[in-house]
Amino acid sequence: MDYVDLACGERWPALGLGTWHFGEDARLQAQEAACVREALDLGYRVIDTAEMYGEGGAERIVGKALADAMRAGVVKREKVFIVSKVYPHNASLRGVQLACDRSLRRLGLDHVDLYLLHWRGSVPLAETVDGFAQLAAAGKIRHWGVSNFDLDDLRELMCTSNGTQCTANQVYYAASSRGVEFELLPWMRQHALPLMAYSPLDCGNLARDMRLQALAQPLGLSAAQLALAWVLRQPGVMAIPKAGRPEHLRENLRAAEFALASSTLEAIDQLFPPPRDKQTLAMI
Repeated sequence: MDYVDLACGERWPALGLGTWHFGEDARLQAQEAACVREALDLGYRVIDTAEMYGEGGAERIVGKALADAMRAGVVKREKVFIVSKVYPHNASLRGVQLACDRSLRRLGLDHVDLYLLHWRGSVPLAETVDGFAQLAAAGKIRHWGVSNFDLDDLRELMCTSNGTQCTANQVYYAASSRGVEFELLPWMRQHALPLMAYSPLDCGNLARDMRLQALAQPLGLSAAQLALAWVLRQPGVMAIPKAGRPEHLRENLRAAEFALASSTLEAIDQLFPPPRDKQTLAMI
C-alpha cells in the first residue's frame, strides 16, 4: 500500500476507511462494527469518523471494533490512525475541549491521531486553533487539521498563531469532481499538507458509470476500483472511501495496489476533463 508523508515526518497509509452514515440505524450497528473489525483484520490502519456521523454512533462503532481488534492481538493502538471531526458550532475554545472529550469517551480512547474542524463555521479560526493547541498539549490529540477548506481558507488559517501546525485538509475529490486540482491541491503539495479525499467514488456514481466500467474491465478492475486507483495515484493524496461489506474492503485494497498506465489516465481525462479555471469547492 502507498503511504503519504506528513511534514512532521510521519507516514500514513494512503487508503483508509470512511464511516459516514455509520451509527444512524441501530439495526445495522452490529454489521457496521463487524465491517470496521474486518477492515482492521485486513490491514486497514486509517479509520475516519466524526461526531456528526450518527450523532456519535459511528464513533461508538469504531471504538468497539478497535477494542475488539486490540484484545484479539490483531493490532496495537499505536499502529492505527483514528481521525475524528468536531462540528463547527462546537469549535469554540471551550466547546472543542468538551466535544473532544465526548468523542474520546465514545471511541474508548485517550487520544485521537487527527482531529479536524468538519467545516468552517462562525467561530473565529484563531479560537479553534487555540483550542486544538490546548488539546494537543493535553495529549488528547496528536495532530489537528481541517475539512472542506478551500485555498483562501487555508491561507487565512496559516496566518493564525499555530496555524502552520495544520496536518491535513479533508475535501471532496473524485474523478468526476476535480476542481481542487486547479490551485488547492498544488498549493497543499507545495506546503506538504496531505489532502484526504472523501467520497472518492462520488457517492457511488462512479461505480455505476458504464464508460468507466468499459475502461476498467480490460484491466481486471471494476469501475469503482478504477476510480479509487485514479485518486490514490496522486502524490500527497489519501482516500477514505466508505465500505459496508467485506468484499468492498478487499476490492478497495486491490485498487490501492494497482498502478495505472498513462494511456488509462489519458482516457479518464477525456471522460472527466481537469479544471481549466477556479471552481467553487465541492461539498456534500
